[in-house]
Amino acid sequence: MNWLSVIAGAMIGAPLRHLTDRAVRTRLNTAFPWGTLTVNVVGSLILGILAGAVTAGAAPSHLELFLGTGLCGALTTYSTFSYETLRLAESGARFYSVANALGSVAAGVGAAVVGVAVAEAVWG
Repeated sequence: MNWLSVIAGAMIGAPLRHLTDRAVRTRLNTAFPWGTLTVNVVGSLILGILAGAVTAGAAPSHLELFLGTGLCGALTTYSTFSYETLRLAESGARFYSVANALGSVAAGVGAAVVGVAVAEAVWG
């Protein structure tokens, strides 16, 4: 039954990714992929909090499957990040391409670190 937790999380994460990306793109109306950056950073933060909670024994395994594998797996998107970075480079927006690649990785890892720190402060 673990797979049901993953499916349930993914059923929320995938539409949430799509809706968030559309909302951010509509508001900012720019070539830079702010929507993808947003969902990836938020997903990294959630996963960092979850990892810290699991380490502290405050989160059960079914929550890890639901939120971590299901929701965060469907919410975040490495393939779209890669595609958008490539499209920026191909269109001549090399600065935006490099900024997206470096900024996404730095912001994602930073969000995960913050998430773990928050979890350790709450449950540590």
